[in-house]
Amino acid sequence: MTALAPPATIAFIGLGMMGRPMASRLAGAGFKLRVFDLSQKAVSDFVGAHPTALATASAKAAAHGANALIAMLPDGRAVRAAVLEGRDAAADGLGAGALVMDMSSSNPVDTQKLARDLAAKGMALLDAPVSGGVKRAVDGSLSIMVGGAAADLERARPVFGAMGKTITLCGPAGAGHALKALNNYLSAAGVVAMCEALIVGENFGLDPGTMVDVFNTSTGKSNATEVKGHQFVVPRNFAAGFSMALMAKDLRTAGDVASHLKLHVPNLEQAVAYWAAADGKLGKGADHTEIFRYAEMLAEED
Repeated sequence: MTALAPPATIAFIGLGMMGRPMASRLAGAGFKLRVFDLSQKAVSDFVGAHPTALATASAKAAAHGANALIAMLPDGRAVRAAVLEGRDAAADGLGAGALVMDMSSSNPVDTQKLARDLAAKGMALLDAPVSGGVKRAVDGSLSIMVGGAAADLERARPVFGAMGKTITLCGPAGAGHALKALNNYLSAAGVVAMCEALIVGENFGLDPGTMVDVFNTSTGKSNATEVKGHQFVVPRNFAAGFSMALMAKDLRTAGDVASHLKLHVPNLEQAVAYWAAADGKLGKGADHTEIFRYAEMLAEED
Protein backbone atom coordinates (compact mmCIF):
# COMPACT_ATOMS: atom_id res chain seq x y z
CA MET A 1 0.00 0.00 0.00
CA THR A 2 1.15 3.53 -0.74
CA ALA A 3 2.08 5.56 2.32
CA LEU A 4 -0.14 8.52 3.15
CA ALA A 5 2.48 11.19 2.59
CA PRO A 6 1.87 14.89 1.84
CA PRO A 7 0.02 16.16 -0.12
CA ALA A 8 -2.47 13.34 0.52
CA THR A 9 -5.97 14.48 1.44
CA ILE A 10 -7.09 13.83 5.02
CA ALA A 11 -10.61 14.29 6.35
CA PHE A 12 -10.33 15.56 9.94
CA ILE A 13 -13.41 15.43 12.18
CA GLY A 14 -13.27 17.10 15.58
CA LEU A 15 -11.52 20.44 16.14
CA GLY A 16 -11.60 20.64 19.93
CA MET A 17 -8.75 21.39 22.33
CA MET A 18 -6.70 18.45 21.06
CA GLY A 19 -8.07 18.11 17.54
CA ARG A 20 -7.28 21.64 16.48
CA PRO A 21 -3.52 21.56 17.22
CA MET A 22 -3.27 18.04 15.79
CA ALA A 23 -4.94 19.16 12.56
CA SER A 24 -2.66 22.20 12.54
CA ARG A 25 0.37 19.92 12.59
CA LEU A 26 -0.97 18.04 9.56
CA ALA A 27 -1.64 21.27 7.67
CA GLY A 28 1.86 22.46 8.50
CA ALA A 29 3.31 19.20 7.20
CA GLY A 30 1.67 19.75 3.81
CA PHE A 31 -1.39 17.48 4.00
CA LYS A 32 -4.57 18.71 2.34
CA LEU A 33 -7.28 18.86 4.99
CA ARG A 34 -11.05 18.67 4.68
CA VAL A 35 -12.36 19.56 8.15
CA PHE A 36 -15.64 19.20 9.99
CA ASP A 37 -16.86 19.90 13.50
CA LEU A 38 -20.34 20.29 14.96
CA SER A 39 -19.22 23.79 15.90
CA GLN A 40 -19.12 25.79 12.70
CA LYS A 41 -17.17 28.45 14.57
CA ALA A 42 -14.43 25.89 15.24
CA VAL A 43 -14.37 25.10 11.53
CA SER A 44 -14.29 28.73 10.42
CA ASP A 45 -11.61 29.60 12.99
CA PHE A 46 -9.44 26.71 11.80
CA VAL A 47 -9.81 27.56 8.11
CA GLY A 48 -9.10 31.18 8.94
CA ALA A 49 -5.79 30.13 10.46
CA HIS A 50 -5.08 27.53 7.76
CA PRO A 51 -6.43 28.82 4.43
CA THR A 52 -5.39 25.67 2.57
CA ALA A 53 -7.88 23.61 4.62
CA LEU A 54 -11.38 23.16 3.23
CA ALA A 55 -14.40 23.70 5.49
CA THR A 56 -17.18 21.14 5.04
CA ALA A 57 -20.75 20.88 6.33
CA SER A 58 -20.83 17.22 7.37
CA ALA A 59 -18.66 14.20 8.09
CA LYS A 60 -19.69 12.73 4.74
CA ALA A 61 -18.68 15.92 2.92
CA ALA A 62 -15.34 15.96 4.72
CA ALA A 63 -14.70 12.36 3.69
CA HIS A 64 -15.54 12.90 0.03
CA GLY A 65 -12.38 12.44 -2.00
CA ALA A 66 -10.17 11.93 1.06
CA ASN A 67 -7.49 9.25 1.18
CA ALA A 68 -8.01 8.76 4.91
CA LEU A 69 -10.08 10.06 7.79
CA ILE A 70 -9.13 11.04 11.34
CA ALA A 71 -11.73 11.27 14.11
CA MET A 72 -10.78 13.19 17.28
CA LEU A 73 -14.05 13.15 19.21
CA PRO A 74 -15.15 12.84 22.86
CA ASP A 75 -15.84 9.08 22.83
CA GLY A 76 -16.45 6.00 20.74
CA ARG A 77 -20.18 6.60 20.42
CA ALA A 78 -19.52 9.95 18.78
CA VAL A 79 -16.96 8.31 16.51
CA ARG A 80 -19.36 5.56 15.42
CA ALA A 81 -22.08 8.10 14.73
CA ALA A 82 -19.76 10.32 12.70
CA VAL A 83 -18.09 7.51 10.78
CA LEU A 84 -20.75 4.88 10.29
CA GLU A 85 -24.25 5.41 11.62
CA GLY A 86 -25.16 9.08 11.84
CA ARG A 87 -26.80 11.25 9.25
CA ASP A 88 -24.28 11.97 6.48
CA ALA A 89 -21.82 9.46 7.97
CA ALA A 90 -18.23 9.67 6.77
CA ALA A 91 -18.17 6.07 5.48
CA ASP A 92 -20.70 7.08 2.83
CA GLY A 93 -18.19 9.58 1.46
CA LEU A 94 -15.05 7.45 1.67
CA GLY A 95 -13.96 5.15 -1.11
CA ALA A 96 -13.12 1.45 -0.77
CA GLY A 97 -9.64 0.96 0.64
CA ALA A 98 -9.77 4.16 2.69
CA LEU A 99 -8.13 4.21 6.10
CA VAL A 100 -10.01 5.42 9.18
CA MET A 101 -8.00 6.54 12.22
CA ASP A 102 -9.87 6.88 15.50
CA MET A 103 -7.56 9.03 17.61
CA SER A 104 -10.21 9.59 20.28
CA SER A 105 -10.28 7.74 23.61
CA SER A 106 -12.88 5.09 22.82
CA ASN A 107 -14.01 1.85 24.42
CA PRO A 108 -11.78 -0.90 22.96
CA VAL A 109 -14.58 -3.47 22.79
CA ASP A 110 -16.65 -1.05 20.71
CA THR A 111 -13.56 -0.35 18.61
CA GLN A 112 -13.26 -4.03 17.73
CA LYS A 113 -16.85 -3.98 16.45
CA LEU A 114 -16.26 -0.79 14.48
CA ALA A 115 -13.21 -2.39 12.85
CA ARG A 116 -15.29 -5.38 11.77
CA ASP A 117 -18.09 -3.19 10.43
CA LEU A 118 -15.69 -1.01 8.44
CA ALA A 119 -13.88 -4.07 7.09
CA ALA A 120 -17.20 -5.28 5.71
CA LYS A 121 -17.26 -2.03 3.69
CA GLY A 122 -13.70 -2.52 2.47
CA MET A 123 -12.16 0.02 4.86
CA ALA A 124 -9.46 -0.44 7.48
CA LEU A 125 -9.44 1.01 11.00
CA LEU A 126 -6.56 2.04 13.20
CA ASP A 127 -7.35 3.04 16.75
CA ALA A 128 -4.66 5.55 17.62
CA PRO A 129 -5.33 7.44 20.86
CA VAL A 130 -2.76 9.93 22.06
CA SER A 131 -1.07 10.96 25.28
CA GLY A 132 0.71 14.20 26.08
CA GLY A 133 -2.00 16.82 26.36
CA VAL A 134 -2.44 20.09 24.50
CA LYS A 135 1.18 21.20 24.89
CA ARG A 136 2.53 18.13 23.11
CA ALA A 137 -0.24 18.29 20.52
CA VAL A 138 0.97 21.79 19.67
CA ASP A 139 4.63 20.83 19.34
CA GLY A 140 3.95 17.50 17.61
CA SER A 141 5.50 15.29 20.28
CA LEU A 142 2.46 13.20 21.24
CA SER A 143 2.73 9.54 22.17
CA ILE A 144 0.47 7.57 19.83
CA MET A 145 -0.76 4.08 20.78
CA VAL A 146 -1.92 2.16 17.72
CA GLY A 147 -4.20 -0.83 17.37
CA GLY A 148 -4.65 -2.54 14.01
CA ALA A 149 -2.66 -4.15 11.23
CA ALA A 150 1.06 -3.43 10.94
CA ALA A 151 0.70 -2.73 7.21
CA ASP A 152 -1.96 -0.10 7.89
CA LEU A 153 0.28 1.54 10.47
CA GLU A 154 3.12 1.75 7.95
CA ARG A 155 0.71 3.35 5.50
CA ALA A 156 -0.32 5.91 8.12
CA ARG A 157 3.12 6.51 9.64
CA PRO A 158 3.74 9.85 7.82
CA VAL A 159 0.39 11.10 9.15
CA PHE A 160 1.14 10.06 12.72
CA GLY A 161 4.69 11.34 12.40
CA ALA A 162 3.40 14.86 11.82
CA MET A 163 1.58 14.75 15.15
CA GLY A 164 3.61 12.50 17.40
CA LYS A 165 7.12 11.59 18.45
CA THR A 166 6.49 8.07 19.74
CA ILE A 167 4.34 5.74 17.63
CA THR A 168 3.80 2.25 19.05
CA LEU A 169 1.89 -0.67 17.55
CA CYS A 170 0.18 -2.15 20.60
CA GLY A 171 -1.65 -5.06 18.95
CA PRO A 172 -4.78 -5.69 16.87
CA ALA A 173 -7.86 -3.47 16.70
CA GLY A 174 -8.80 -2.10 20.12
CA ALA A 175 -5.32 -2.52 21.58
CA GLY A 176 -4.47 1.17 21.32
CA HIS A 177 -7.67 2.22 23.06
CA ALA A 178 -7.20 -0.38 25.79
CA LEU A 179 -3.65 0.76 26.49
CA LYS A 180 -4.68 4.44 26.50
CA ALA A 181 -7.37 3.77 29.11
CA LEU A 182 -4.91 1.85 31.29
CA ASN A 183 -2.30 4.59 30.87
CA ASN A 184 -4.81 7.18 32.03
CA TYR A 185 -5.65 5.00 35.03
CA LEU A 186 -1.99 5.17 36.05
CA SER A 187 -1.92 8.91 35.37
CA ALA A 188 -5.07 9.52 37.42
CA ALA A 189 -3.77 7.44 40.31
CA GLY A 190 -0.55 9.45 40.31
CA VAL A 191 -2.38 12.78 40.37
CA VAL A 192 -4.54 11.74 43.33
CA ALA A 193 -1.54 10.42 45.24
CA MET A 194 0.35 13.67 44.70
CA CYS A 195 -2.62 15.79 45.76
CA GLU A 196 -3.18 13.82 48.94
CA ALA A 197 0.53 14.00 49.79
CA LEU A 198 0.50 17.77 49.29
CA ILE A 199 -2.59 18.18 51.48
CA VAL A 200 -1.10 16.17 54.33
CA GLY A 201 2.28 17.91 54.04
CA GLU A 202 0.80 21.38 53.86
CA ASN A 203 -1.27 20.74 56.98
CA PHE A 204 1.90 19.58 58.73
CA GLY A 205 3.55 22.87 57.77
CA LEU A 206 5.56 21.86 54.72
CA ASP A 207 5.86 24.18 51.74
CA PRO A 208 4.06 22.62 48.73
CA GLY A 209 6.63 23.90 46.23
CA THR A 210 9.45 22.39 48.25
CA MET A 211 7.55 19.14 48.46
CA VAL A 212 7.21 18.92 44.69
CA ASP A 213 10.93 19.71 44.27
CA VAL A 214 11.81 16.86 46.61
CA PHE A 215 9.38 14.44 44.97
CA ASN A 216 11.01 15.19 41.62
CA THR A 217 14.48 14.25 42.90
CA SER A 218 13.24 11.21 44.85
CA THR A 219 11.40 7.94 44.36
CA GLY A 220 8.01 9.66 44.45
CA LYS A 221 8.64 11.30 41.08
CA SER A 222 5.87 10.79 38.52
CA ASN A 223 4.29 12.51 35.55
CA ALA A 224 1.98 14.19 38.05
CA THR A 225 4.82 15.69 40.07
CA GLU A 226 6.92 16.60 37.04
CA VAL A 227 4.21 18.03 34.76
CA LYS A 228 1.32 19.03 36.99
CA GLY A 229 2.73 19.89 40.41
CA HIS A 230 4.41 23.28 39.97
CA GLN A 231 2.51 24.11 36.81
CA PHE A 232 -1.12 23.62 37.84
CA VAL A 233 -1.66 22.32 41.37
CA VAL A 234 0.71 24.34 43.60
CA PRO A 235 -0.40 27.69 42.05
CA ARG A 236 -3.98 26.38 41.98
CA ASN A 237 -4.65 27.62 38.46
CA PHE A 238 -5.88 24.14 37.46
CA ALA A 239 -5.38 24.81 33.75
CA ALA A 240 -3.86 21.62 32.36
CA GLY A 241 -6.39 21.54 29.52
CA PHE A 242 -7.80 18.03 30.06
CA SER A 243 -11.20 17.88 31.70
CA MET A 244 -12.29 16.05 34.80
CA ALA A 245 -15.15 14.53 32.81
CA LEU A 246 -12.81 13.04 30.21
CA MET A 247 -10.51 11.56 32.85
CA ALA A 248 -13.52 10.03 34.60
CA LYS A 249 -14.68 8.66 31.25
CA ASP A 250 -11.29 7.10 30.52
CA LEU A 251 -11.28 5.45 33.94
CA ARG A 252 -14.75 4.03 33.28
CA THR A 253 -13.37 2.63 30.03
CA ALA A 254 -10.50 0.94 31.86
CA GLY A 255 -12.99 -0.44 34.39
CA ASP A 256 -15.25 -1.68 31.59
CA VAL A 257 -12.34 -3.56 30.01
CA ALA A 258 -11.62 -5.27 33.34
CA SER A 259 -15.30 -6.14 33.76
CA HIS A 260 -15.49 -7.47 30.20
CA LEU A 261 -12.59 -9.77 31.07
CA LYS A 262 -14.27 -10.71 34.39
CA LEU A 263 -11.31 -9.40 36.39
CA HIS A 264 -11.59 -8.03 39.96
CA VAL A 265 -9.15 -5.12 40.34
CA PRO A 266 -9.98 -3.22 43.55
CA ASN A 267 -7.69 -0.19 43.06
CA LEU A 268 -9.04 0.42 39.57
CA GLU A 269 -12.62 0.02 40.78
CA GLN A 270 -11.97 2.51 43.58
CA ALA A 271 -10.38 4.96 41.14
CA VAL A 272 -13.43 4.77 38.84
CA ALA A 273 -15.74 5.58 41.77
CA TYR A 274 -13.43 8.34 43.12
CA TRP A 275 -13.20 10.23 39.84
CA ALA A 276 -16.89 9.78 39.07
CA ALA A 277 -17.75 11.31 42.45
CA ALA A 278 -15.29 14.17 41.90
CA ASP A 279 -16.74 14.87 38.45
CA GLY A 280 -20.23 15.05 39.92
CA LYS A 281 -19.11 17.26 42.78
CA LEU A 282 -16.96 19.77 40.88
CA GLY A 283 -19.29 20.28 37.97
CA LYS A 284 -19.10 20.67 34.22
CA GLY A 285 -15.93 22.21 32.83
CA ALA A 286 -13.62 21.33 35.73
CA ASP A 287 -10.01 20.58 34.78
CA HIS A 288 -8.77 17.17 35.89
CA THR A 289 -6.12 18.80 38.10
CA GLU A 290 -9.00 20.17 40.18
CA ILE A 291 -9.07 16.71 41.72
CA PHE A 292 -6.92 18.53 44.31
CA ARG A 293 -10.01 20.48 45.37
CA TYR A 294 -12.00 17.27 45.75
CA ALA A 295 -9.20 15.69 47.78
CA GLU A 296 -9.24 18.76 50.04
CA MET A 297 -13.00 18.40 50.53
CA LEU A 298 -12.60 14.77 51.58
CA ALA A 299 -9.67 15.57 53.87
CA GLU A 300 -11.67 18.25 55.69
CA GLU A 301 -14.75 16.10 56.30
CA ASP A 302 -15.47 15.31 59.94
